[in-house]
Amino acid sequence: MKNTYIRTKYLILGLLGILITSCETDFENPNEATSEQTYSSREGILAASVGLQQTYATTGLRWIVETPAITTREAGITTTFQNMIELEDGGSTLPNFNSNVQGLWATMLRLVKIAEDIQTNAPNITLDPGTESGLVAHAKLFQAMAIGSLAQNFEQVVTTTNPDNNAEFVSRLQGFQFAIDRLNEAEAILTATPVSNSFTSQVTLGNIDLLNSIRAMKARYNLFAGNYEAAISAANSVDQSSVSLFVYDSQNLNPIWGRVYLNDSPNFKPRDSFGLPESFNLDAQDGRKEFYLIPLDETNQNGLPIEDLAGFFDINTESIPLYIPDEMNLIIAEANLRKSPEDIDAAISALNEVLTDSDDPLGVNANLSPYSGPETANAVLMEIYKNRRAELFLTGMSLEDSRRFNRPQPSGQSMIYTEERNRNFYPYPDIERNSNPNTPQDPAI
Repeated sequence: MKNTYIRTKYLILGLLGILITSCETDFENPNEATSEQTYSSREGILAASVGLQQTYATTGLRWIVETPAITTREAGITTTFQNMIELEDGGSTLPNFNSNVQGLWATMLRLVKIAEDIQTNAPNITLDPGTESGLVAHAKLFQAMAIGSLAQNFEQVVTTTNPDNNAEFVSRLQGFQFAIDRLNEAEAILTATPVSNSFTSQVTLGNIDLLNSIRAMKARYNLFAGNYEAAISAANSVDQSSVSLFVYDSQNLNPIWGRVYLNDSPNFKPRDSFGLPESFNLDAQDGRKEFYLIPLDETNQNGLPIEDLAGFFDINTESIPLYIPDEMNLIIAEANLRKSPEDIDAAISALNEVLTDSDDPLGVNANLSPYSGPETANAVLMEIYKNRRAELFLTGMSLEDSRRFNRPQPSGQSMIYTEERNRNFYPYPDIERNSNPNTPQDPAI
C-alpha cells in the first residue's frame, strides 16, 4: 500500500509539472501532448484525475476569480504589479500579453486537454465500472467548467484542443452549449453507473458530490445560454443541503488567500458593498456583508473604497465551494423572469428563499425580510442582480452577470474608475494569436 501511494504521489507531481507553469507569465502550449505513461495504468489515470481537480482548484480558481473581480469592481488592486494595474485601468488598451488574460485562457485550455485525455484513455484501461464512470464523468464536469469559464470571459472560445495549434473557435453561446452537452453526458453516465468507493476514496475523497455538482453546473450554463426551462429544471434537481468543496492543505493553499493575505502583501482587496453602486442600497443588516467583508475604511491607490476579505478566503487552508447552494434559487428566480411567459410569482418566491435564508449549509445567510419592492420584471431582476453580487461574491461570474443584466457599458477609455465594469470581454492572449491562425479579432471593448 505504501509503495502504491508513493507511485501515485509522483505521478500526480509529474502531471502537475505538465499542468502548472513556473512563473506568472510562463504559459505552456495548451495543446501539448501529455505523457503516455500517465494514461497507461489505473494508478496513472487516477493521478491524472486528481491533478485535473487540483489544478482547477488552485491555479485555475486564481484566474477565474481574480480576473473578472478586478474588471467589474468586485475588488480593488493593492499592488504595483503591472498585470493588476492593467486590469484595473481596463479599457480598449488592455494588452493581449496581460498575464491574467493569458493565465485564464491557457489554464482553462490546459484543463480541457487533460479532461479530453482522461475520457479518451479510461476505456482502454482495466477498471471496475464505477471507477471508469467516475473518471469520465469527473473529467466531463471539469471540461465543462473550464469551457464555461472561457465563455464567461471571451467572446469566442475553443472547445476542443488541437495538437497542430489550429483549434477552431466557436461563439461563446456555442461554448456554453458544448459544456451543457458534456454535463448531460456526465449525468447520464452516473445515473447508469454510480461512482465506485474506490474512485471516491482516491479522487474526490468525499468532498465533492459529483452528481449534484454536475446538475448545478447544468443549471448555471443553461441560464447563461438562455435555456431557461432547462435551467429551472436542473436547479430544482440540485440537493441544496449537499455541499461540494475544494479542500486545501499546507502544500496546496487556498489560491485567493494567497493573493490577498500571503506574506502580508495583498494583490487586491474586496470593494465596499461588493462593488455595487450606491443606488442598489444594500441593506446594512445583510448577513452576507459580515460573512464576506471585514470593515477597513480605506481606499486603494485609485481611490476605490476597499475592505478586508473574510468568507472562504481568510485562512490559508480554508475550503472553497464549487458553487453556493442559493445560486440555484437565484437561477430559478431569474429564469422565471426571462422565460416566456414570465412567472413573477415564482421568481419572487425563489428570491425570497435567498433573502430569508438563515441556515445555509455554508453559512452564507442574508437573513433579511422577504422582497417587498415593485412586482415588475425589471424591478425583481435588479433585486436578483444585487443578490447575485452579494451571495455569489468572488465566484468568477461577475462579468457574465454584469453583461447579462445590461449594466452600463464601459466607455473603452482606460482609468475611468467610476465605471461598473471596464471591459465587456477580454482580448485573445498573444500566446494564442501567435500560434493559432484561427484566432479571431479582439472585441472592441
